[in-house]
Amino acid sequence: MRFRRHVSLQPYLQLLRIPALPTSLLLLLLSRVPIIASGITLTLHVVSELGRGYGAAGLAGTATMLGTALGAPVLGRMIDHHGLRPVVALCGVASCGYWLSTPHLSYEVLLLAALPAGALVTPAGSISRQVIAALVPADHRRVAFSLDQVGIELAYMGGPILAILVSTQYSTSAALTGIGVVNGVLALALWYRNPPVRSTEESTVPTQRPEARSWVTGRFIAALSVAMGATFVLIGVELATIASLRASGDVTWTGVVIAVMGVASLIGGLIYGATRRSLSQLALMTLLTLLTLPVGLATQTWWLLALAVIPLNTLCAPTLAATAETVIGAVPHTVRGFAMGLQDSATRLGFALGSPFVGFVLDRAEPGWGFVAAAVGGLGFAAVGAALSLGGRRRKSHRTTPTSPATTG
Repeated sequence: MRFRRHVSLQPYLQLLRIPALPTSLLLLLLSRVPIIASGITLTLHVVSELGRGYGAAGLAGTATMLGTALGAPVLGRMIDHHGLRPVVALCGVASCGYWLSTPHLSYEVLLLAALPAGALVTPAGSISRQVIAALVPADHRRVAFSLDQVGIELAYMGGPILAILVSTQYSTSAALTGIGVVNGVLALALWYRNPPVRSTEESTVPTQRPEARSWVTGRFIAALSVAMGATFVLIGVELATIASLRASGDVTWTGVVIAVMGVASLIGGLIYGATRRSLSQLALMTLLTLLTLPVGLATQTWWLLALAVIPLNTLCAPTLAATAETVIGAVPHTVRGFAMGLQDSATRLGFALGSPFVGFVLDRAEPGWGFVAAAVGGLGFAAVGAALSLGGRRRKSHRTTPTSPATTG
């Protein structure tokens, strides 16, 4: 009974009644699927069709991720200045052309094209968060961001499965061609739908770009630091999980354990959005890292490891949803696209930093230490975020405290 008093599905039902929101979020969810599927498909193509090693495939993937990290803020600023449609048209044409041509490129040309192609990936995540901020009242955004994060989990579970299915049953060339076609069709649908990225009230206010120092505050940078730390931990946990299963001889159960992680995150996101009270982004991030530390003690068998990773993964979607809510609340609407792009860059940098850091530890120690390395790195980012938040509050308090009149002797 106590659980039912604090958790209700009614907020999700209210979201579905908001005009244009359900169809927009569904379209943006579908737009994420080919983007997520492209990573594993490109890896399989480089290894099987081009005859290169996994190192070469990883280099192409890193170039794509680096391009996305660099391009996300630029695309966000373009949305701020020119609206959604020009950006969607540019990214749709570029992504469709790149993936349709990929099966016919040599590895060298593919590697050179990967970075600019990554920079022009349709920023579905950023657009989705802007649409939520435009259509959903502030007191319902936590529910909406949680629902959006649940959609991401579904895309992460479905995208790679579809990619592997098409690649193994037909060919990686067919899978890459399909990604190109789907990217183009979904971009056209998104261009036609043109969901709002500004509320009605925001659209009537004259657009004035504020100075960066007015919104790039300690709170904003702290939110990005915590976002980076969260993805640092998550990629580290994934690598350590795979290494643990290989070491225990349970590698055939990898798909099951990864699926358990995804379902736990999905359920955690639904519960977080339905609760009436929530923890802060920093508190969720700290709990995420603390729950990661003891997982290294449960690497003996696959089922024990699957049980051990459930608690930390229930905090995955809530932490990332809280990040979006924090960033949205910290910036003016005129730079919202740019800020969302910076958030995307921060999460990708977390992935990029966590993978080699935890991989270095796994190459030199038992798999259980990979979880410790992920948690320690995450706590470092959390500490930076806490320090920035505390410093920002102190400066704000100092500015708002009236100066005492000088006393005379």
